[in-house]
Amino acid sequence: MTVEETKKSVAIYDCPVTYCMSKIGGKWKPIILFLISKGVNRFGKLQRGIEGISKQMLTKQLRELEEDNILHRKIFAEIPPRVEYSITDHGQTLFPIIQQMRDWGVENMPSTVEA
Repeated sequence: MTVEETKKSVAIYDCPVTYCMSKIGGKWKPIILFLISKGVNRFGKLQRGIEGISKQMLTKQLRELEEDNILHRKIFAEIPPRVEYSITDHGQTLFPIIQQMRDWGVENMPSTVEA
């Protein structure tokens, strides 16, 4: 057996799928990107739109997306301060993936049972 065959994980820069998942994977990032693509661009609206996410987790995920040049954060000099998020040109390249995830969900989600 070679070293490659015994390897249990894939390094982030050895596999394109692993790299992509490091940028948009996880429980929250695809949902955040989907909501922002639909015009939900303020922190409070995002938090209300994502059931179960804490303020700390939303902040962390937004910062990571901003660091990866997927989101742009604009601060307005108002009282109280207002912050809006938008998708960068680099982030726009992810929308075909997000759309495919949405389409797969629509096709495969169990239908609701009427009472």
